[in-house]
Amino acid sequence: MPCTVKKIADADFPTRWGHFRILGFEGTFDNSSPCNDAAPPAPTRTESAVALVMGDIHAPAADGKTAPPIVRIHSQCLTGDVFHSLRCDCRQQLELALATIAEAGSGILLYEQQEGRGIGLMAKLRAYELQDQGLDTIEANLELGYKADCREFELPAAILKQLGATEVRLITNNPAKVEALEQAGIKVSERISAEVPAHPTNERYLRTKREKMGHLVS
Repeated sequence: MPCTVKKIADADFPTRWGHFRILGFEGTFDNSSPCNDAAPPAPTRTESAVALVMGDIHAPAADGKTAPPIVRIHSQCLTGDVFHSLRCDCRQQLELALATIAEAGSGILLYEQQEGRGIGLMAKLRAYELQDQGLDTIEANLELGYKADCREFELPAAILKQLGATEVRLITNNPAKVEALEQAGIKVSERISAEVPAHPTNERYLRTKREKMGHLVS
């Protein structure tokens, strides 16, 4: 669907992983279809995202050629990123990505407002209730009337284009992210694993990602 992206802010952003710029973006989508069939379609939808940019993402490599920047597309996870939930691996993946970018000296982390694979925080908590009753993450989403995954990654692709990153090395276990960027005209020259150690409380979550969503995790 058509996406118009606008940069809202650009500020200095020191972190414990190193120095970034933090950029705010807003995307407007036309003819957006709802993720839940019970929700009325909206003529336009607005979505926000943040880009953390470290170093010169267009700097040439040692051989003089421009090396594609390392990129992570991370969906907001309040429960994991902020409260360190062990129901998922989101915080560990976020920290792995930031450490990988810092070690390389440059890269981009895109942080999307897509809580619960796009269903929103309150729906995600309702899905938690259903998971406590035995459903997996996908079954819970479907039971609530949502798609298994509401994300389509149009805004990250549009932001990367605005940043001039038309070829990337992507940190992900999710083939759908690679496919979405490629379809949007962003070449993914390398997939960097985002696999992190499992915990007994998220083993089923990871198994569902592997078996039902095709994520590349062991």
